[in-house]
Amino acid sequence: MNFSKIYLQPGRDEAVRRFHPWVFSRAISRYEGHVADGDVVEVFDNKQRYLATGHYHDGSIAVRLFSFGATAGGPVVPDVAYWTKKLSHIRSIRQTIVTGETNCYRLVHGEGDGCTGLILDMYNGVVVLQAHSIGMHRERELITEALKAVFGDELKAVYDKSADTLPDEYGATVTNGYLYGRTPVPHPVQENGNTFLVDWITGQKTGFFLDQRDNRALLAQYAQGKNVLNAFCYSGGFSVYGLKAGANLVHSVDVSQKAIDLTNRNVVANFGEDSHHEAFAEDVMHYLKTHDRQYDVVVLDPPAFAKSLSARHRAVQGYKRLNAEGFRRVAPGGILFTFSCSQVVDRELFYNTIVAAAIEAGRQVRVLHHLSQPADHPVSLFHPEGGYLKGLVLWVE
Repeated sequence: MNFSKIYLQPGRDEAVRRFHPWVFSRAISRYEGHVADGDVVEVFDNKQRYLATGHYHDGSIAVRLFSFGATAGGPVVPDVAYWTKKLSHIRSIRQTIVTGETNCYRLVHGEGDGCTGLILDMYNGVVVLQAHSIGMHRERELITEALKAVFGDELKAVYDKSADTLPDEYGATVTNGYLYGRTPVPHPVQENGNTFLVDWITGQKTGFFLDQRDNRALLAQYAQGKNVLNAFCYSGGFSVYGLKAGANLVHSVDVSQKAIDLTNRNVVANFGEDSHHEAFAEDVMHYLKTHDRQYDVVVLDPPAFAKSLSARHRAVQGYKRLNAEGFRRVAPGGILFTFSCSQVVDRELFYNTIVAAAIEAGRQVRVLHHLSQPADHPVSLFHPEGGYLKGLVLWVE
C-alpha cells in the first residue's frame, strides 16, 4: 500500500527522532502525493530517510504520529494485524497495573500509548471508542476487529462516541453508535470493589471519570467517621468511596440534576437507601458561599476551566475563587482534595493558584500529597503535555 509522503525541513526532524508524536506544519518542507485530512502519511527527513507514520490534518499540528521507524523497524501498514499487535501489547501492560476488583479502566490513552488521537475505555466488557482526529476515526472498523481478536468472548460491545471530540466540520457528519454488539445502559462496573452504573450514551466523556480511581481510593483513607463534601460530584465517585470507608455523612453537590440522579443511583447500587448521604442540585460556588457548615474533608473536582491558552488567566482566577471558598468550608484540622484537569494550567501554576487561595482565605495549610492521573492514563516521556490531571491533598489548620 502506497501512502503520501511528507518531508521535513533540515534540522526539523529532531523532535520526531525523540518520539514526540506531533509534526507541526511549519516543520514541513514539501509533500509527495495528494494529502487530505485523515490520510495516513509517511514522514521523512530532508535526506529522504523514513522517520514515522501518522494521520494528516490541515492545521497547526499537521501529522499525529502513531508509529516510529526507530521502534517499528520501518514503515508500517495500519491494518487489522497491526492494530491487533499494538492493542495486545497495550493490554498486557494494563493487566499488570489494573488489578483487584476492578473491571473498568482506560485501555488506550492517546499519545501515552502511542495511539495519538485515540481513547479506548473498557467498561466490564464494553469498549467505548473516542477519536480525536479524523484519521484515527477512520481506523475505527479496523480497531474494532483488532479488539475482537485481542479480547475474544470477553468483548461484549464496542461503542463509538466521537461526534463531539472530532473537528467540527467532520464531527457534524458523525453519529455515535455501536460498532460491534450492543448492551443495555446503565451498565454495571466494578472499581476497587465499588459498583458504578455507567451510561456511555448520555453520560459525560465516555461515561465515567476513570482518571480519578487512585485519588478516590486515597480519599477513603481520610473519610472514616468524617463529614465529607463532594463538590462537582458528577456520578458520585468520591461520595461512594467516602461512604464505603465509613464517613459520618457525605454531601454531594453538582449544578446538574442529571448528575445528582447519577450519584443517588450509584449510592443506592452500593448501599441501598443510605441516611448518611444527601445530594444537592445546586451551583457549587453558591453552595459554598451560602452554606455555613464546615466539613472534615472537602473535594473540589471541577470541570476544565480553560481549554485554550487564551482562557488561562480567567481560569486561574476561577480556580482561586473556588478554592478560597473551599478553604472556608474546611473545618480546623480538616482535609482539602483539590484538582484541575485544565491542560493549559500546568502543575506549577495550579500550585501557585492554590497558595493564593489559601492566603485569601487566611488558612495555614500543609501539602500531604501531590496527585495525578493513574497508571492506565500513561504520559509519554517525550510528550509531557499528556499529563493533564493535577491535584493536591492539603491539611488545613
